[in-house]
Amino acid sequence: MGPAILTVGASTSLTRLIRAAVTAGNDSQFELHTAANSAEAIDVCRGRRFALILIELNGDSSHSRSGIPALKAANPEVPILVLADDPAAGEQSLQAGADDYRVKGSLDRNHILQALRIAGRRPETPGTDSLEQEMARVVLNAIGDAVLGMDTSGRLTYANKVAQQLLGREASLLYGIEFAQACPVYDIETKTTLSNPTALVEGAEPVAQMTRGSVLVRADGAEIPIEYSVSPLYDQLGTLAGAVFVFRDLSESLAMTERMSYLAHHDFLTDLPNRVLLNDRLSQCISMAERQNRRLSILFLDLDGFKLINDSLGHSIGDELLKEVAQRLALCVRRTDTVSRQGGDEFVILLAEVSTAQDAAVTAEKLRVALSAPYFISSHQLHLRCSIGISVYPDDGRDVDTLVRSADIAMYHAKETGRDRVQFFENEMNVRVVRRQSMIQAMSEALIRKEFVLHYQPTYDLHTSDIKGIEALIRWQRPSYGLVMPGHFISIAEDSGLIESIGQWVLREACTQTRAWISEGLPIERVSVNVSAVEFNRKAFLHGVRNVLKDTGLEPWRLEIELTETAVMRDVTATSHVLEELSADGVRFAMDDFGTGYSSLNHLMLFPIDTLKIDKSFVQDVRTNANAATIVTAIVQLGQSLELEVIAEGIETAEQFKFLALRGCDAGQGYYFGPPVSATEVPKQFEGRWPGGQTSQPPAAGP
Repeated sequence: MGPAILTVGASTSLTRLIRAAVTAGNDSQFELHTAANSAEAIDVCRGRRFALILIELNGDSSHSRSGIPALKAANPEVPILVLADDPAAGEQSLQAGADDYRVKGSLDRNHILQALRIAGRRPETPGTDSLEQEMARVVLNAIGDAVLGMDTSGRLTYANKVAQQLLGREASLLYGIEFAQACPVYDIETKTTLSNPTALVEGAEPVAQMTRGSVLVRADGAEIPIEYSVSPLYDQLGTLAGAVFVFRDLSESLAMTERMSYLAHHDFLTDLPNRVLLNDRLSQCISMAERQNRRLSILFLDLDGFKLINDSLGHSIGDELLKEVAQRLALCVRRTDTVSRQGGDEFVILLAEVSTAQDAAVTAEKLRVALSAPYFISSHQLHLRCSIGISVYPDDGRDVDTLVRSADIAMYHAKETGRDRVQFFENEMNVRVVRRQSMIQAMSEALIRKEFVLHYQPTYDLHTSDIKGIEALIRWQRPSYGLVMPGHFISIAEDSGLIESIGQWVLREACTQTRAWISEGLPIERVSVNVSAVEFNRKAFLHGVRNVLKDTGLEPWRLEIELTETAVMRDVTATSHVLEELSADGVRFAMDDFGTGYSSLNHLMLFPIDTLKIDKSFVQDVRTNANAATIVTAIVQLGQSLELEVIAEGIETAEQFKFLALRGCDAGQGYYFGPPVSATEVPKQFEGRWPGGQTSQPPAAGP
């Protein structure tokens, strides 16, 4: 059965009220008992524990009150609630030993139900109260929130450890103090002070929602933003005995929110405004410029040579360099202007107001000069240049996206026409950008439509006229345009990300065709395939090469991959791994355009290179430029010393051929021997004749 309730001297009306309260509250679990008077009640209580004793005083109640002491003595742990005709009688019953009283005229069904429920929650095992109180104390001191208890007048009766810490006072200095004095709290907006929280919860639900927007004033005068809730506190008989005030310090939470908001609008590395904040400020400036008929300007800046530094010296050096760049840029503009980092090595500067377009050019030149001064970072002296594009409102755009895009296009044009320069936007530039985008789309479709083809250029032994190998060269058979050379589309393919798909197609096609020629009996020693830096540095490159060799059946030693110095030096660790893995498989590597890069000798020591290819710019000048002749001779001798094969590119005349053969260059290729040819014409190159109408043997290598 549920908790037992005993009524003493209850009238018929009170009994009905109690039963109505129980029925209305669905509290049929209560067990109700009755006694006519105190003496009978004492007998009923023998051998039974009641949760509540309810005594009704009627008329001259002195006789009824006289039984309260004996009843309390017999049941010291059971609360006694007296229902009296007036407050005077109620006070007298308290003196006799009752725990609380109610005046009958103010009593209703809800009061009765509340009293019964509180009684129902009381423990029936002696000693349980103290255990629960101790558990409550431990829990309240362990939680992260501050908790204050107070009576109905607002005087503090409890403060857990967190509350003591936040208020800056010990519990002994808080108990008995009015809430407003011990815990001054005011509303941020209205500045009103919270005086007595108990008044907020009279008649409220037991739990209130957390309320923000308030400040706590500590004992030392410090102000702390808080959120709080107030809940009513009832005694055993259901009477409002006070309130519980729970609050927490929001300082860290608000600081974190503020920091997150800041990071959402600023670049994490340079602390400059990011794209989001720039767009917001630019939008505001455009609105103001439109109302006041003013001009503003956007400068789109990209660092020339940053990738080289970042890749060769590491990202930590690159990051420090970007920070220094950001500081220099900020020093070159006004407070009303905005310097933002768009990502990578791109920066956008908003000049909030310019009188003429020339004002923007003056600032841009100032920025360019400032960034060109040497940088000293971690014992490195570094040099940078920058390309800057300029757009002006309203001439080059009337909205955020158009202005930034116009400046970006102008910057791209500055890079294409020499770098380290300032360029204003012109409408014709937009046409070129549209064409470029159109070419990207066309290349994407060309892969699907199989418009790319390979031409092949043999490499000849300069001393025996034998063909040592063939180099695969991509061409684009573009409808309505004819045969497009790689110089017109490879760089765009690299920028757009299409180079990986195109490169995979070239490698697979070249290996498939070479395997077919060998099966037909054509004495091809190896096929060379050019790989761009972008393609080589993809994580999937190693796996892709192995898959192609496996699928086509071409022996690895017949494949030679041509790389530029730029490709191999981007990430030395990763490059070494890829080269060593493929070299162990048997794949050969050639360093293309040797002599035009930097750290060449270091690369030869670090990486398993098999072949050096002398750049055609040196070959073409060997008869007219003493320096070129010296460089070519040195490269040949270097290759011989390191037991590397040396191939000269771009041989076009008999004089060039004789010079190279005389100095011991191993092999060569170029229009002197004939142009690249389609796959169907390759077998003709093995018919014992120099292509292009030459004699069956190469010219004699003479002076």
